[in-house]
Amino acid sequence: MTAVDERSSVGIAELIMDLQSVGLRIETVLETSRKGGAGPSDSGMLWIEGVPVTVPPSSVSPYSLRAEDDGQGIYRDGVKVASVSGTKRPRFYDLETADGVPYHQIALLHLDSLASTVVQACNYWGNSDQCGFCGIGLSLAAGATIARKTPEMLAEVAVAARDLDGAVDATLTTGSSVAPDRGALYVARCGQAVKEASGLPVEVQFEPPRSLDVVNEVHAMGIDSVGIHIETFDPAVLERVAPGKFRTGIDTYFRTWERAVSLFGEGRVSTYVILGMGEDPDLTVEMCRRAVDMGVYPFVVPLRPVAGSLMENVPAPAREYTEPIYRKVAGFLEAKGLGADTAVAGCARCQACSSLNLVQQSGGATPCGSGGGPGLLQIGKRPGS
Repeated sequence: MTAVDERSSVGIAELIMDLQSVGLRIETVLETSRKGGAGPSDSGMLWIEGVPVTVPPSSVSPYSLRAEDDGQGIYRDGVKVASVSGTKRPRFYDLETADGVPYHQIALLHLDSLASTVVQACNYWGNSDQCGFCGIGLSLAAGATIARKTPEMLAEVAVAARDLDGAVDATLTTGSSVAPDRGALYVARCGQAVKEASGLPVEVQFEPPRSLDVVNEVHAMGIDSVGIHIETFDPAVLERVAPGKFRTGIDTYFRTWERAVSLFGEGRVSTYVILGMGEDPDLTVEMCRRAVDMGVYPFVVPLRPVAGSLMENVPAPAREYTEPIYRKVAGFLEAKGLGADTAVAGCARCQACSSLNLVQQSGGATPCGSGGGPGLLQIGKRPGS
């Protein structure tokens, strides 16, 4: 029996949490990866023991990805700890539109989820409001994408990704706009076109619009789920790393989520919660509880420092810090009956950038109202403190 055979689901969850903290040395070809952008940037995309994962490459990681006769494996200290599969370049990347735009400049396959930033620009970028963790302008500057994708382009690519590479959903995001709808209606029109052409479930992601009636309009277009991302619940951190979002106000996010849940349903509204930016872990856990109680899925992820971003030199948080938070939040989700399966589409469905669903599925959630082992602050103080 190999080390892989002996690994429990709990062990795989622990391994992936480690990898997302310390990264992975790439000693073979990893064909699916991404740099820049507003999503899971600067990451390799792979399946570890059948689990979809994005992992930052690192030349100093104790873990290495090596080629094997029948695939690839992850090794530590010369011992294989997991099998890897599914890292081949998607076939639809080799196609282009009739006017010569390569499909891979329109949308990318994040493992089994088609993803695109439909407007590769943000009113926060390049000024004092720029979000520290974001790289939305970097991939455009590098020529890896185009500035604006049309609904027709995205629909065409979605059909190809479904037919050639087995895409199971589509996630569409956009930079924040100064328009009253904050860009929500355009990304929703793109999502509507993708859904009508491909039949794939679609999530669209946008900032809280000036009027909550915009959320009704998005729902009326047949969109399946929405991501409205606050990034951190700690107001001091939000003001420092995302001043534009800070001015929007945490209460505004909760009001927008409340309207969205009333339309899309519990579990079909999500928000990113990034760990490792100096946040108060107890406050983070309590606010995640509040979000879950209203039917919002807090997609808890470790900071992924993006080369070229304002936070490129901030280290990813250690597993000792992220794991107890995952366990607490997973307990809230379990008690509420929410999980990756209720998300239908989007980041909370994919889960590749987080270990939250792994912890929940492996039985590692801390029961609500229980200490559940070592206390949150016993395990790790906030990063940067």
